[in-house]
Amino acid sequence: MAEPLYVGVDRSDGGWVAVAFTGDGFDHASVFDGIGACWSAYEERARRILVGVPIGLVESGDPDRRCDDLARSVLGDRRTTICTPPVREATRKQRYSTANRVHKRKSGSELSKAAFALSDSLARVDELLQELPEAAAVIRESHPEVCFRAFAGEPLSYSKHTAGGYAERMRVLAHYDRDAAPTVQNAAEATGGAAVTVDDVLNAVALAYTAQPGDGDLQTLPPEPPRDSTGLPMEIVYRAASPLVA
Repeated sequence: MAEPLYVGVDRSDGGWVAVAFTGDGFDHASVFDGIGACWSAYEERARRILVGVPIGLVESGDPDRRCDDLARSVLGDRRTTICTPPVREATRKQRYSTANRVHKRKSGSELSKAAFALSDSLARVDELLQELPEAAAVIRESHPEVCFRAFAGEPLSYSKHTAGGYAERMRVLAHYDRDAAPTVQNAAEATGGAAVTVDDVLNAVALAYTAQPGDGDLQTLPPEPPRDSTGLPMEIVYRAASPLVA
């Protein structure tokens, strides 16, 4: 019987970047056109899949989820990497003007362009998890910056888009696992033919380390996540010895 896999998946402009670990370490990396194809590839073996996009959406009212507020509070200067997702109906709209109109009518707030850019990805994940309970039992929300923050034990200093930020995140992973550098290199080489960046790969590796059993416990922001109207948890998963606090 094949070993179970623990997978980190991050959305990028070039597709969905997946890094898969066994309990012993790096297994492989792949890039998928959609979250549905990603699930089809891992549904037989994945014990846990952590995705770096919001799961559990607001229907109406205050659009800020508790998990997003808590993530901002623990990230320090990196808090701007957390965006408030569109309300559920707005994720189904293809034009920003339409999505913004729906979001504003249902939440009373303007929809950011960054949040709208995630809309289609959020909608596809949302549909998958509502249609397939077996997928909802395996796929959970995380956030790469929260994962790095948890592994580092303190807020990070630099943006991931800078050379200093890349070096800082590599140091954090190497402190967590001495094989992190070759793992990132192997994952980057495996996805080299796709239109993904090293940042995307690094994010997926951080999510995979979080998904894989290891040091610390799997924890959530907030500790007791609420559920949305469809029953999906509104949480951000991370791995740490003790809960993150601001």
